[in-house]
Amino acid sequence: MTLPESLWEFDRQFYERGVRLLCGVDEAGRGPLAGPVVAAAVVFTSEIRIPRVDDSKKLSPRLRESLYDEIADAAHTFAAGIVDNLQIDRINILAATHLAARQAIEQLRDRPDLIITDYLALKNTPAPVESFVRGDARSHAIAAASIIAKVTRDRLMMEYHARYPEYNFAGNKGYGTKEHLEALKRHGPSPIHRFTFRPLSDWGERLGSDPPLTYT
Repeated sequence: MTLPESLWEFDRQFYERGVRLLCGVDEAGRGPLAGPVVAAAVVFTSEIRIPRVDDSKKLSPRLRESLYDEIADAAHTFAAGIVDNLQIDRINILAATHLAARQAIEQLRDRPDLIITDYLALKNTPAPVESFVRGDARSHAIAAASIIAKVTRDRLMMEYHARYPEYNFAGNKGYGTKEHLEALKRHGPSPIHRFTFRPLSDWGERLGSDPPLTYT
């Protein structure tokens, strides 16, 4: 199977503009009720094309795992940033997502020439940023970042499942499924739940948790 032509064609425009190191950035975990938000930054040169790379949401878990290893081997450099639920509650999910993305970019071995994102308007970055609606379905580099972010977060949620099996984080990855909501009713929240997300905010008020800080 070859790389979807549209993904490669989208990125080629940047290489033709003179970009040598192109960095795709994407995140996983903005919507769940529990766990961290993870962002990944993946840097490619024009010579790197990985077959089957696509938006992580379109791929099976097994294929995502396989592609994670291929991306890790082929990328010029890559990194992931992780912001936990406590920080999410302190600064809000949007700010936490931006923080995770900046962490990932700062860990890269080399500074990219251009950063392209799945609609994340990042600031204070070491290279110019261009953001695109549904970028993970349009760009090879952003799609690769979506895979790294998703697999990294899923692996973390599997570890949390071992600690808190009553919520079945292995199955729901922290999202608000019917099963997850019923577990919350039976057991209450765990230490990795996000108290500023409904319906967790009701528990947060009863427990006297601090309100989130101002949006940034």
